[in-house]
Amino acid sequence: MRHVVKKIKEVIVVEGKKDTAAVQRAVAADTLETGGSAVGSDLISAIRRARDKRGVIILTDPDGPGERIRRIISEQVSGCKHAFIPREEATGRDGVGVEHASPEAIRRALERVRTEEEPEGETITWEEYLQAGLVGGEQARRRREAVGKAMGIGYGNGRRFFRKLQLFRITREELARALDRIEGKNEG
Repeated sequence: MRHVVKKIKEVIVVEGKKDTAAVQRAVAADTLETGGSAVGSDLISAIRRARDKRGVIILTDPDGPGERIRRIISEQVSGCKHAFIPREEATGRDGVGVEHASPEAIRRALERVRTEEEPEGETITWEEYLQAGLVGGEQARRRREAVGKAMGIGYGNGRRFFRKLQLFRITREELARALDRIEGKNEG
């Protein structure tokens, strides 16, 4: 049975031509390519225009440079949506990137888009973050990876992941549910 290609209204920001090809295998969408990590003023202006006309979804590689591009765009263009592909679903023989993700992985990421909106509850504090074991302990990295995957927000080192939780206005309740899910998986 052939999958019905979903049309995405928003413009999807990706890093390169191969990423565009991968996205277009998964969904019907228009893309803007950053052409690498040098995010210049012309690209920022184009992203702002796209956001104003249709909305923007940022879908960068799940690696350091991809997160850097996402952060730069996010800081300069408010109101962007964010889609994340887990690192293990975007890893190919030649490295990590959207271009290596399956159409199914891309569709899942686009179905779980996060926005930078006001939360329905209180966001977590640094103290709660520490208590959750997401920084400072031996298992902190593994826990951040699992929580990032469960919530569809990707990975980050200790400080960056906390900033990500703040950026996406993750509430205490959302984090608690994600921690319960990952801890339940580890028991079985």
